[in-house]
Amino acid sequence: MRYTAKLLAGTSAMLVIAGSLLFTPAAYAVGEMPSKKVCASTTDTVVKGGCVMTDRKKGNCMACHRFAGLEKTRLQAGNIAPPLVAIKQNWSGKGGKSGLRKQVSDSTASNPNSSMPPFGRHKILSNSEIDQIVEFLWTL
Repeated sequence: MRYTAKLLAGTSAMLVIAGSLLFTPAAYAVGEMPSKKVCASTTDTVVKGGCVMTDRKKGNCMACHRFAGLEKTRLQAGNIAPPLVAIKQNWSGKGGKSGLRKQVSDSTASNPNSSMPPFGRHKILSNSEIDQIVEFLWTL
């Protein structure tokens, strides 16, 4: 009798947990790359930033940069630009988020020889897309 009660209680608990996972919105670890399905339906600014960064028609950042989360996707990371790691720590003395935003928007302003496209100046990305990328980068 006790064994049956324990088995029933354990099974019920597992079913409740599994059921709640089905109806819980997808949560992403810091820096984790979202799927295309999530990108199409998300309203989260950080997740949208990850979507823009990996979209080949938009940021395409992974063509040159390596960053956390790419190893979980089928995307190949580049190695001709610095890896995007410890962004918050690296940019805290370089103007913080506003300095990072300037770099993403137009890297040629601080380095005329930069091979990074001036995403903002050439209207490759909108201001809101640049803001989303900065928010995502800040989590790396």
